[in-house]
Amino acid sequence: MNNYLTIATELIAGLGLLFIITKLLGKTQFSQITPFDFISALILGELVGNAVYDHEVKIQEIVFATLVWGLLIYIVEIITQKSNRSRKLLEGEPNIVVQKGLIKYGALKKSKLDINQLLSLIRQQGYFSIQEVEYAILETNGIVSVLPKAKYDTPKNSDLNLPLKPVEIPIILILDGEVVKDNLKEAGVDELWLKNELAQQGITKFKDVLYAEWKENQPLFTMKYEHHIS
Repeated sequence: MNNYLTIATELIAGLGLLFIITKLLGKTQFSQITPFDFISALILGELVGNAVYDHEVKIQEIVFATLVWGLLIYIVEIITQKSNRSRKLLEGEPNIVVQKGLIKYGALKKSKLDINQLLSLIRQQGYFSIQEVEYAILETNGIVSVLPKAKYDTPKNSDLNLPLKPVEIPIILILDGEVVKDNLKEAGVDELWLKNELAQQGITKFKDVLYAEWKENQPLFTMKYEHHIS
């Protein structure tokens, strides 16, 4: 029994430490992961994982090793922010793999990328032919950014001389049957207003609503549970 309690304690401590470290390192650790970030995450996971299965390792040692490794990563992150040379060494740099419609084979070879992989990455950006691409840049996180040729580019309002409209972010008011009260305040409305809006759509209870969002000068958009496909 004591053995199970020890494992549970180590897991909880490890989870807490990993959460704190990832919060300190920033959200880009997941959305813009580089090879160095990937190695760092693996090491952090191994430190906690191995400690759980090695009963000779004490919880104090787990905490110490994880904090030291987290501190080292944090220091490296600061260095890469202030030093361009270290940034290139640890995070890499973007490479142009398509230039003026032509594939740069040397850049592909340097990036350990073949033609099929490049075409797959380009398709993920919505372009299904290399003929549509003017420039393609392989980012440090492995994603390809594409600048299409002029005739394949999406026209903008400024290109069509259309009047510009203000851009508004929709605010979620109900999520999974519960009212998001902070968002109600942000929208400048209250629960009574929300009830009245729902009543106009034949909805009497908040818990019947899977999702509801509000946008200025637009009617409340709602999605009831029966429309949800699990």
